[in-house]
Amino acid sequence: MSATPVEPGAPASTARPSVGRSAWIALGMLWFIYVLNFLDRQLLSILAKPIQDALDITDGQLGLLGGLYFAFFYCFIAIPVGWLADRTNRVAVVSIACGIWSAATIACGLSRNFGQLAVSRMTVGFGEAGGVPPSYAIVTDYFPPGRRGMALGIYNLGPPVGAALGIAFGASIAAAFSWRDAFVAIGVVGLIVAVVTPLVVREPRRGGLDQAVGAPPPERAPFWGTVRMFFSRPTLVLAAFGSGVTQIITYGLGNFAVLFLMREKGMTLNDVALWYALVVAIGMGGGIFASGWLIDRFTRRSKQAYALLPAMSLALALPFYIAFVWAPTWPLALALLSAPTFLNYFYLSSSVALVQEEVRPNQRVMSGALLLLVMNFIGMGVGPTFVGAASDFFRAAHPDNSLQIALYTLAPVYVAAIGLFLWLARLLGRDTARAGGPK
Repeated sequence: MSATPVEPGAPASTARPSVGRSAWIALGMLWFIYVLNFLDRQLLSILAKPIQDALDITDGQLGLLGGLYFAFFYCFIAIPVGWLADRTNRVAVVSIACGIWSAATIACGLSRNFGQLAVSRMTVGFGEAGGVPPSYAIVTDYFPPGRRGMALGIYNLGPPVGAALGIAFGASIAAAFSWRDAFVAIGVVGLIVAVVTPLVVREPRRGGLDQAVGAPPPERAPFWGTVRMFFSRPTLVLAAFGSGVTQIITYGLGNFAVLFLMREKGMTLNDVALWYALVVAIGMGGGIFASGWLIDRFTRRSKQAYALLPAMSLALALPFYIAFVWAPTWPLALALLSAPTFLNYFYLSSSVALVQEEVRPNQRVMSGALLLLVMNFIGMGVGPTFVGAASDFFRAAHPDNSLQIALYTLAPVYVAAIGLFLWLARLLGRDTARAGGPK
């Protein structure tokens, strides 16, 4: 391995082993795959307006495509994929998954009606289910304790960079050519990356940085045993539910923000390609990166930071979110949106790092898959589906601002998410007290 194993019993606050070149190369490649993962996923919302015009589909149907239909495959396929990856070569699983979702992205661009687009989107979800959980475990096995918060924070920059590139390139290609060309071009890039990945990333030893030198590798964890372990531990369940409720906001807003800004605020595709892309890249990317750094800094003092950081960030984001939805012009709306875009994503690195630290090395892929199952099925499944259905419901009485009213209904969700993370902080504090101090 490229990093020195941590001696058993060494406190995380003082152990700062070096991280070698192969670890950073692996992180960079997995990060780029995550960029493509999220870029492919976000194309539908970025190009919602021209897709609606071409295929004559409603806000509710868009919500189902980006929400329930996608989430059903993405979330539940992640469980058998996690089980398989815990027993086989995780790098190969990621490579194959990238190939599947990239081919399905091309199929989205070739779709001629809602049914074909729905099947293509569900296949994208099927493929993307194999990307993130194995990658979480690979990164964790390349980086030692005390360095994982930052490593996972860098890895989790994939969504904002993917979203920003999707906005910039997707909107630009659609404006210059067509929305179909954007899907095909990005899908082809993903197929090339799928072939290259096994040549660049080596499979790391499972738990190699969590064991003494020369210790045998951990036994394979039983499937149902890992499931029971995850759902029997209140801290893991609360981390998943808190993240899921937060994702109702992030996916509900994310799937309809461009359509809202174009249809009700007057933005054009060229405006979106530049200004909205910058807000997402700087705001979301900065928030995820900052949260990774803060996690490593404050969890050395108290594990409660895993929950208090997301709770505080969401509380700060709420008034700016309400102001964004209210704003009468798109420049003001974008300026206000930059704050919640920065603050809404502190939960991600917090919850991933907490789960990866709290379970045994041979349970990490499966536990990461269970975390994604809960939080994505709640957030991805409910968020876009709810906002789209609400917009259709309000359209009869408010045809000019139905999406605005629908987005207002996400404000109470902030309060629920804050409450769940405060509850998690209380449990983590109690666990720390029972263990005799910070771990």
